[in-house]
Amino acid sequence: MRLSPPSRIPCGTAPTSARIDLPFLLGTAFSSNRTRAKALGYGAHFVNGQIFALIYYAVFVAIGHASWWLGCLLGLVHGLFAATALVNILLPLVHPRMGTPETSAPRVALLEPPGFLMLNYGRGTPTVTLAAHLGYGAIVGGFLT
Repeated sequence: MRLSPPSRIPCGTAPTSARIDLPFLLGTAFSSNRTRAKALGYGAHFVNGQIFALIYYAVFVAIGHASWWLGCLLGLVHGLFAATALVNILLPLVHPRMGTPETSAPRVALLEPPGFLMLNYGRGTPTVTLAAHLGYGAIVGGFLT
């Protein structure tokens, strides 16, 4: 009996995939050069990660307890805020290269707005975003126990 190999779908082409490029999204706020934007975006995301780790630490110190599950809870709140209010409301207001419903035809936007829960970047994006933030919170909380 011969089994055929599973079909392969290139990453980013499946209808349920997440096609968000966070370093590019962050970096294009500072540069229109695609390569420079990615480099700046990776740096910005790294620095933001350090800042948020300090914020998580301050919360753990304030409540007098740190654990992986409490980190997951903070990660859930962080992820929900990032996927809703931050990228859907605040980011399009300040990002100079993100399209809006008012973007005219002669003015072409470099980035598509993420939309609610970042669904414009793929149906899997909310799941991937929340999983990443839960993992981040668990790691930060776990290291502080």
